[in-house]
Amino acid sequence: MTKVVLDKTAMQRALTRITYEIIEQNRGLNDLVIVGVKTRGIVLAQRIGERIAQLENTKIPVVALDATEYRDDRTVSQPTPPQLATPITGKNVVLVDDVLYTGRTIRAALNALMAAGRPQKIALAVLIDRGHRELPIRPDFVGKNIPTARTEKIKVQVAEIDEIDQVILA
Repeated sequence: MTKVVLDKTAMQRALTRITYEIIEQNRGLNDLVIVGVKTRGIVLAQRIGERIAQLENTKIPVVALDATEYRDDRTVSQPTPPQLATPITGKNVVLVDDVLYTGRTIRAALNALMAAGRPQKIALAVLIDRGHRELPIRPDFVGKNIPTARTEKIKVQVAEIDEIDQVILA
């Protein structure tokens, strides 16, 4: 049985709220870079960047990050440092992902970011926090907390990839 826990409107509201919180915590957006974690985190990061541009009349760099080589369930002896479209050294980075679950994807993304440069600060924004952390990772910005059983799945769908905006609990 599947249940829609966020529809298109609720997703937009959550991303708008996250955007406002990012703006409030980063007074002076000059040193801000938004980094989206592949795949759906990239789409969400782009939406946040567009919303900041609308609200603040300032274009913020939004870059994509593929942290696959840095995952602890892969065996890559010497991962290749990611080539980001914008340098992150000395910048305030907001790392964006769709769902935070065990924290392992975010750990991999943090390692990849550190291989790409040395940011001044890294904050984490997620659309959904479902709990069940295996690592001490906590988001700074959360669209919605959805406590789940380990056997349940959360699926974020975005129009750019899935032709619909919604979050499903299965």
